[in-house]
Amino acid sequence: MTEHAVAINGASMVFNPGSVGQLEALRDIDLDIAAGDFVSLIGPSGCGKSTLLRLIANLLSPTAGDVLVNGKSAAQARVDQDYGMAFQQSGLFDWRSVRKNIELPLELKGWNKKRRAERSAEMLELVQLSEFGDHRPWELSGGMQQRIAIARALASHPPLLLMDEPFGALDEMTREHMQSELLRICAAADTTVVFVTHSIPEAVYLSNRVVVMSPRPGQITDVIDVDLGAARDDDTREDETFYKKITEVREALRGAELGDTARGVDDR
Repeated sequence: MTEHAVAINGASMVFNPGSVGQLEALRDIDLDIAAGDFVSLIGPSGCGKSTLLRLIANLLSPTAGDVLVNGKSAAQARVDQDYGMAFQQSGLFDWRSVRKNIELPLELKGWNKKRRAERSAEMLELVQLSEFGDHRPWELSGGMQQRIAIARALASHPPLLLMDEPFGALDEMTREHMQSELLRICAAADTTVVFVTHSIPEAVYLSNRVVVMSPRPGQITDVIDVDLGAARDDDTREDETFYKKITEVREALRGAELGDTARGVDDR
């Protein structure tokens, strides 16, 4: 594995350049993410968090700058399937069993039936849903569906997992449970994670670094290190350091917004 799972240098993104509808979404983004990091992107709505995630995934191409994933271009990393993705909606196919949903990316990669079955069984055990392999997604709770989506994203051993508000639609208790589950799963799979969220406590609980972004055009205004130890649990949420980091991120966000207001940037 390369030193940097993701290396972004001077990346900018302008939609509809040169037209009446031109929109500058991102400006001069520089960000290095080391292998094994859990990095959260946080900022006000419309600041370009999801756009930045899509640049890493090569679902969009930057209008300026470079994006490298595992030492290669984002485009090549996409061809090589170097990452998995999970979104706010699980995106599972109701006509396929849970097991067959997990096996879908393996089918696309040409894995044989026996190898697919073995891997899906491993992933079901990893997300602690082994007894639900033959169920349909609609028979599972929202939290269980998200665990299956994560299992599918990790099925082909990608070194990088990209997540766009995967727990945003869950109730608070389920969300906290899924946060702990995600840390357990990713630690077991040795996966680097880039995670988009609007929740400050979620970003702090999950991450070893929180990247703070300004209102549009999105720029990185701060990168906050979070040291809460490797083993995070319910006690972590009651720790004084946890609350201090939440305050630090909140103040950094407030500073980013006030900074753009002072410069006359209007994010309406």
